[in-house]
Amino acid sequence: MGEIIEIFFFMFVIAGIAFLPLGYFIYQYSKDGEKPPFSDFEHHENHGESVIDGYVEKIISSVKGKFSHH
Repeated sequence: MGEIIEIFFFMFVIAGIAFLPLGYFIYQYSKDGEKPPFSDFEHHENHGESVIDGYVEKIISSVKGKFSHH
């Protein structure tokens, strides 16, 4: 039983070390009410229609159509 607790402890420490950069990044961009770095990622008013966007919208609407008509 002691080995399991020891393994759990070391896994917890390793996971904490692995996620330290993410925690620091979140801390840096969330203090003092600053705007997050990815908050305004999409600018629809600045870009025209994309062929891929239209294609994906057609696929989504066709899938919704197939599932909405039970």
